[in-house]
Amino acid sequence: MKFAALGVAWIAWGCGSGNTAASDDAETEEEIVEQNLLYGIPADDYRIEHGEIAPGETMGRILNRYGVGAATVDRLDRAAKTDFPLDGIRAGNPYTVFIHEDSLNTPHLDYLVYERNASQYVVFGLHSVDSVSVTLGEKPVSVRRQKKQATIDSSLWGAIMREQMPYALAAELEEIYQWSIDFFGLQKGDNFTIIYDQQFVDSTEVGHGTIWGARFEHGGKTYYAVPFVQDGKLSYWDEQGNSLRKNLLKAPLKYSRISSRFSNGRMHPILRIRRPHHGVDYAAPSGTPVVAVGDGVVIFKGYAGGGGNTLKIKHNSGSLVSGYLHLKGYAKGIAKGTRVRQGQLIGYVGSTGLSTGPHLDFRLWRNGTPIDPLKVPQEPAEPITKENRATFEFVRDRIAAEREQW
Repeated sequence: MKFAALGVAWIAWGCGSGNTAASDDAETEEEIVEQNLLYGIPADDYRIEHGEIAPGETMGRILNRYGVGAATVDRLDRAAKTDFPLDGIRAGNPYTVFIHEDSLNTPHLDYLVYERNASQYVVFGLHSVDSVSVTLGEKPVSVRRQKKQATIDSSLWGAIMREQMPYALAAELEEIYQWSIDFFGLQKGDNFTIIYDQQFVDSTEVGHGTIWGARFEHGGKTYYAVPFVQDGKLSYWDEQGNSLRKNLLKAPLKYSRISSRFSNGRMHPILRIRRPHHGVDYAAPSGTPVVAVGDGVVIFKGYAGGGGNTLKIKHNSGSLVSGYLHLKGYAKGIAKGTRVRQGQLIGYVGSTGLSTGPHLDFRLWRNGTPIDPLKVPQEPAEPITKENRATFEFVRDRIAAEREQW
């Protein structure tokens, strides 16, 4: 997908659309009656009942209640094997039955519709004893552009919940800004604005689509996020066209707190002597996932004395090596010589080696010399290319206009 298409989407959304009026010659006195369809079935032809799958209830038991015999249930079960097996129903999910009455006022079940989720459903057709059908359907999803603002009281998640935004937006904002903002260091009064597509089925929110732009105020600085596709990949950029993606992540895990910082003379908590601690200790529960801070190749995997289970990764620049100490264990497939990507799972927080409790001792070396991970300048990834600059600036300006209008 070219991002020019997303630019066109901004134009289309902003301009709206008009309806062509029918000419007087085309008007007729004849009333046009629209068919009342429910799940694609003409609802006015049936008596309709709604229900909910009870705990332990089976589709066979529900069908039996409506007079469907065992032979027909078995035929329907065989017909449904490929698309949606009858034993795939879940307690709490709703269903709808369509019943017609014959000339003797005897009720017959023609359709049972089971809702798999807010948008997907299955139509089980019972046309006769010998004829059944299974059809998968999906309700239309409508999209409404949203602009929401929130101020941080305690956490990003708390602000998202307070303003009744989709919870998933918190994780996406963390992913977008993971190279720029320390979300464990948010301050009261930090705030953000986000523009996104909210998805609805009928009047029920079922998720969200593209995040069209964001602005985050943190620690007196403003961080913008503009979506743009370059080299076939959707990424987020600041207003100058610099990628928000940096060569290194801010941290290799979601941590609780920093328990010890880089020092040339720290009192060792076990040995009780002063000696250098050339890393940052992140306190986190045992088993917390640890990820690679940048692209590179594993150059060491093994037990390293006081460091316990350790991994070292040489990054693509060649001069930078990252180290991950006291690991509980390693991710599947991680071995010396393995090429890893930024953000890839490589291990789990532990307390191996000389350790007073579960934490990750994270280290960086440049040309073999230890450096403070918290003070490493974050170098941006590839900026917007010259040939993409005009399209990017159009999209950026359109987003800024929408952000200021609302």
